[in-house]
Amino acid sequence: MISIEDKILARIKRKRRGWVMTNRDFRDLANSSSVDWCLHRLLGKKIIRRILRGIYDYPKFSELLQEELVPEITAVAQAIARKNQWHIQISGSAALNFLGLSTQIPTRTIYFSDGPNRSFTVGERILQFKHILLKESKLASPQSEIIVQALRELGEEHVTEESIKSIRKAIPSKEYGNILRETQFTTTWIHDKIRLICQ
Repeated sequence: MISIEDKILARIKRKRRGWVMTNRDFRDLANSSSVDWCLHRLLGKKIIRRILRGIYDYPKFSELLQEELVPEITAVAQAIARKNQWHIQISGSAALNFLGLSTQIPTRTIYFSDGPNRSFTVGERILQFKHILLKESKLASPQSEIIVQALRELGEEHVTEESIKSIRKAIPSKEYGNILRETQFTTTWIHDKIRLICQ
C-alpha cells in the first residue's frame, strides 16, 4: 500500500523543481494534520524547503553555483493566494519588470488582492499584497495576466514597437494561442496590442 507521504512526494516530483506548495495542495490525499506531518518529514529529509510559515518549495538547483536557487516570487505569490483563497493580480510595475521593460531592480513586488493588506519577506525581497476591489476577473494563466497589467501600466500611447518585441521575446510561442483566447474580453486597445505581440 502506498503511504500518504509517498503520494505527496509523487505529486511534488510531477510538478517539478521550482514548484511552491502549501498544505492545501494535498487536501485531497489526507486530512490537514496528516499532510502537515508528511511535509515536516520531507522537510527533514531536505527534499523540500520552508520559505514562509506553511509555504514550501521543491527547490531548483544550480549546477554552476552548486546551490539551491531562490524561489520565483510569482510562484510564492500564487501559493500564498491558494493557501488563503485570495484572488490576486500582479501590479503593473512588477509586470513591467518581469517582461524586461523596466531597468529598475525591485526589492518589493506588489500584487493586488481581495484579501487583507499583507507583506512577506522572501529572501532579500518583500512580497506585498494590497487590498483593492479587483476590477477585472482574474485571468487563468500568469502569462496573460502579466502582459495585460504591463500594457495597462505603459498606457496605449507608450506601447512602442520595441516594447512589443520585448514582450514577444519573454513569452514562449506555444502560449500565444492561449493568451489570445484568455484576453479576448479585455479592453479593446490592450487586445489589439496582444494580437501584435502574438502574431
